[in-house]
Amino acid sequence: MTDDHTLEGEYDYIIAGAGSAGCVLANRLSADPKNRVLLLEGGGRDNWIWFHIPVGYLFAIGNPRSDWLFTTQAEPGLNGRKLAYPRGKVLGGSSAINAMIYMRGQARDYDGWRQMGLTGWGWDDVLPVFMKHEDHERPPNKLHGQGGEWRVEYPRLRWDILDRVRDAAEEAGIAKIDDFNAGDNTGSSYFQVNQKRGRRWSAARGFLRPALKRPNLRVETAALVEKVEIEDGKAVAILYRKDGRLVRAKAKGEIVLSAGAVASPGILERSGIGDAERLKGHGIEPMLHSPGVGENLQDHLQIRPIYKVTGIKTLNDVYANLFRRGLMGLDYAFRRRGPLTMAPSQVGAFVRSSPEYETANLEFHFQPLSLDNWGQGLHPFAAFTASVCNLRPSSRGSIHVSGPAAADAPAIQPNYLSTEEDKRVAVDSLKWARRIVSQKALEPYHPEEYKPGAHISSDEEMLVSAGDLGTTIFHPVGTARMGIDGDERAVLDERLRVRGVRGLRVVDASVMPTITSGNTNSPTIMIAEKGAGMILQDRP
Repeated sequence: MTDDHTLEGEYDYIIAGAGSAGCVLANRLSADPKNRVLLLEGGGRDNWIWFHIPVGYLFAIGNPRSDWLFTTQAEPGLNGRKLAYPRGKVLGGSSAINAMIYMRGQARDYDGWRQMGLTGWGWDDVLPVFMKHEDHERPPNKLHGQGGEWRVEYPRLRWDILDRVRDAAEEAGIAKIDDFNAGDNTGSSYFQVNQKRGRRWSAARGFLRPALKRPNLRVETAALVEKVEIEDGKAVAILYRKDGRLVRAKAKGEIVLSAGAVASPGILERSGIGDAERLKGHGIEPMLHSPGVGENLQDHLQIRPIYKVTGIKTLNDVYANLFRRGLMGLDYAFRRRGPLTMAPSQVGAFVRSSPEYETANLEFHFQPLSLDNWGQGLHPFAAFTASVCNLRPSSRGSIHVSGPAAADAPAIQPNYLSTEEDKRVAVDSLKWARRIVSQKALEPYHPEEYKPGAHISSDEEMLVSAGDLGTTIFHPVGTARMGIDGDERAVLDERLRVRGVRGLRVVDASVMPTITSGNTNSPTIMIAEKGAGMILQDRP
C-alpha cells in the first residue's frame, strides 16, 4: 500500500455513497455555493449504455461492472439456499439497475412512523416532500407535482397478456384503479416508472448531473469508504481507498452516510459504532456501543409462480425470434418504444392476503416473461410470472461486517420466513396467485403452472415451494433505524443524527423503522430530500 494522502482543505459536507439518496443530498447541499461538498462513490460512472436503456437490468444485475455481487448467508427459511443480493455499483446506485417503479407506499406506513413518536414523518408530512422533486407526466394535482428532478411516466408499451391478467384479477375481486400513489394502493394498475421518453431516469441523471457543473461539488468514484474518524465525540474526517492508497478527507461540518441499507451499517461498525462485543470480535475498537447497528433488516421476499400460456404473445417468444429482436431494436432506436423500454414489471396488484389485515399486504408484480433468475436468459416458451411479495414481513434479519476492512464482504442474514405469520402469508400469497390465474379471463390461453406446479397442493408443500422459489425483490431497509429517545436499539434520532456522535448522520433506506408497503426506491429519495432539509436547517 502506498502512503496515505489527505485531500486539500476541509469540506462542509462529505457524503459517503452516490446512490439514490446520495445524489439527492449532493444536489441539495451544493445548491448554496458557500457549501463545499465531497461526494464519494465506490462504483464507477454511469457511462455504459445498459444503465440508460430500461431493459438493461437484464445485463446489469449479476455483472461486476454494475453490481456489488453480494450474497446472503444460507437461509433456513429458504431451505438452506444462499441468494444473490444485487446492489448498484455506479453513480445512481441501485436506481441505475432497478425496476424503475415509482411507488410511495401506503399512508399507514408513514402514519405508523409518526405513531412511534417520530414527529414529522406522517403521510401528511411526507407527501409534500414526494411532490417537491416530482416531475410527473400528467398535469399537477393534489397528489402529483411537475417540474422537479424525479421524472415519472406511465409505460410506453402494453401487453395483451397483462391486460387479460388484470381482467382476471378483477374477476377475483381486485378492482382496477388508476394510481398506486394516492395513499391506499389496493387494486390493480399499470405501474408508473422513472423514465423519460423511453430512457431510464436514475437518481444520477435526475439529481446529480445538473449539479456536476457546480465548482463547490467534488465527486470521487472508485472510492471505497473505510471508516469515519471520531474525535471527542464528533465526526471529523472520513477515510477511503482509491487507486491503492488510503485517502483522508476532513469535514468541518457534517459527514452523511448514504451508502444504503447494506453498506451504511458496515461503515458505522468499521468506525467503532455498533455492538461493542461484536466489534471487538472483528478487531475493531469500539467508540460507541450502539447495538441496533446492522439489526432490524427487512426486505420484501418475492415468490415467483410461473405460468406457461398459448395463443398470446409474451417477451419470451418475442426475444427468441431473431427477426423480432431486430425489430425491437429498431423500434427503440427510432421511436423509443417497444420491449426495450420495459420495466421488469408493468402491471401490479395489491390485495389483502386475509381479512385480518387492514390494508393490502401483498404486492403482485405481473411480468410478460419468465426466467429462473435475474441475470439469466428467458425461458424458451411463452409464459408470464406472477411474482408476489409480503409487504410488511414480521421477520427481521441483520447485516454486519465480516472483517475490519471495507473490502470484506458483508454478512447478510435476512431471516426470511422466520416467523409463523410470514409463513402463513407466503402460503396465502400462492393461493391468491392461483385464484387470479383460474379466472375466466385467462381460460383462452390455457395457463399451466410451471412453478411451483399444480401437483403442489397442501399448505406444507406450498411452504416448501415458497422456500424454493423465494428471492429478494431488492428492497433491504432498516439497518440503522431511527427511533425516539430511550430506545436503545435506535441508531438515529428523528432528524437522522447518529445518537452519541456529533456531526454524523445516516440518510438512506437504512433509517426506516419499518419497511414501506411497496417498492422502496422513491421513499428513499423522499428520505434524502427530507434529510437534506434537516441538515441545512441545523447548520450553524
